[in-house]
Amino acid sequence: MRLSELLERWHHQSLARQFLLAGGVVSLAAMLIVGALVTTLIEDAVTRNSAATTAMYVDSVIAPLLPDLQTTDVLDDLTSRTLDETFGQGALGGRVMSFRLWRADGTILYATDKGLIGKTFGPSDSLQRAFSGTLVAEFEVPDDEESTAERALGRPLLEIYNPILQPWSGEVVAVSEFYEVAEGFEHSLAQARLWSWMAVAAVISIFFLSLSAVVLRGSRTIEQQQAALTQRVTELSDLLRQNRELHARAQRASQRATALNESYLRRLGADLHDGPAQLVAFAALRIDSPALVAPDTPHAVREQEIDGIKARLHEAMEEIRSICSGLVLPHIEATDLPDLLERVVSAHRQRTGADVGLTVSAEPRPLAHSAKICIYRFVQEALNNGFRHGKGLGQKVWQGFDGAAIVVEVEDKGPGFDVDSTRSEGLGLAGLRERIESLGGSYAIESSPEGTRLRMTINAEEVEQTS
Repeated sequence: MRLSELLERWHHQSLARQFLLAGGVVSLAAMLIVGALVTTLIEDAVTRNSAATTAMYVDSVIAPLLPDLQTTDVLDDLTSRTLDETFGQGALGGRVMSFRLWRADGTILYATDKGLIGKTFGPSDSLQRAFSGTLVAEFEVPDDEESTAERALGRPLLEIYNPILQPWSGEVVAVSEFYEVAEGFEHSLAQARLWSWMAVAAVISIFFLSLSAVVLRGSRTIEQQQAALTQRVTELSDLLRQNRELHARAQRASQRATALNESYLRRLGADLHDGPAQLVAFAALRIDSPALVAPDTPHAVREQEIDGIKARLHEAMEEIRSICSGLVLPHIEATDLPDLLERVVSAHRQRTGADVGLTVSAEPRPLAHSAKICIYRFVQEALNNGFRHGKGLGQKVWQGFDGAAIVVEVEDKGPGFDVDSTRSEGLGLAGLRERIESLGGSYAIESSPEGTRLRMTINAEEVEQTS
């Protein structure tokens, strides 16, 4: 797997998991390094303390037996025999495996192994350090040239180099090297190592777990905030999308309203031209007719001609009033919804003589003026269409509520029509849809051979805010 893929997978992990992985590796490395360092320091301290105790004991036993080593090159027989007895029996005999007494030039003055007495060896680093006045202790199987017998034992030994000082000058005059059987010491050292590793592991584990808990809590908080932020972004994206859709609908409604107004004016002009204008033109032509102009026209014929002109003018006036009544709204600013519906239904009854049923909700709700006009025109146009195309059969108006929305339905029992094939350019249905949708409402139409139902829904609160 390539490094880039590993980095990508790493960045996709959560903050808590990244900390657990990276922190776990760092904590393990720290535990190994600190544990090794602490264990080494403890081993050195334990070894040195144990060696110092043994060296002090040995020194206290053999120091009174030794002559002035600064002036003596060899030990006399009495001193040698005394040392043999000291290391051959008693407490030191069971504790010290072997003993050597070194001179500064590397010559062994005395040794429990008699074959080494008088021999000279190259001084080791430990021996040189001891002659510099430092107590040296090593816990290991000896590997020095002169330690053949000790290596043959294969047992853990504590090798100690103890400087012997001249009492009045403090000068190192010799070094005693001895090997202590360290089986009990080995157990103590193993216990010290175990407890030191356990202590280091416990401290680092507690530290790591405490930090992990903090990081985990912070990671969860961040994830929750990210989820909430993502949700808000999603909601804002939905709102932006809805706003774009509403903006597009408003633009279409504005364009459609302009076209509808122009078409409505053309239809109004056509109605005036084809109706009242034709009747008035007919009356004007009849005024210049020979029946009225000729002086010899009988009175009865003249009166009949005048009555015909009056009838055409009256008919033209009635059509003009009818057109005006459809254009002018009643005074609805202070009218509530039930009275508004009662007015539009009553006007339709008087104009057409049709029997229209009305059912309204008694719950009063405030309405904006634009919403009242929209509802009035919807019911007016729906009743007119039902009367024109369905002969006014079974016409009903129903009004109710769906939560905060006002619902108005107009239905009839006419023959119905094909909704999909209806011309969208028509003034009636298209005008209703555009008027309702411009206020944020919805419009639906259902038609079948058993009748037609028109339904509008408009949120009165939203219209109130935008009015």
